[in-house]
Amino acid sequence: MNTFIKNSIYILILSLFVACFSTYPTASSKDKAEQPVVISNDSIEYQIIIMDPGFTTFLYSIAKPKEFYSNNYYQSKNIFYVSEWNMRVRSPMGYSRGIFEQLIDYDSFTDYGLEVNYKLFNYFKFVEYKYRINFNVPGSR
Repeated sequence: MNTFIKNSIYILILSLFVACFSTYPTASSKDKAEQPVVISNDSIEYQIIIMDPGFTTFLYSIAKPKEFYSNNYYQSKNIFYVSEWNMRVRSPMGYSRGIFEQLIDYDSFTDYGLEVNYKLFNYFKFVEYKYRINFNVPGSR
């Protein structure tokens, strides 16, 4: 076989190989850049900012609708979740500092409203899902 033809075949195969295994940014991957999720209640001046990649997608595609449970349900679960979360923040040797970085100030006697309780509850569910963590919250499984 002619050397020119052999080289052309090798270049064609190499080009196909590179094309098949190369990744290029697409419009859809650019669109997936998430903005921080702000959990707030202006009337009681409470705000949490979540910048964990994937939470927005989880909240809008995997989490149950906000009205699935009552505000009281979310609030009672959040009391346990926050307690467990804060215990892990205070025990850096036993738990990942990359996940449990900051205490959450959550007063069990304050009504934060459905929006705050729903998003906070689902953030804990997201952490369980993403990092495969069990918070040991009664009735959470």
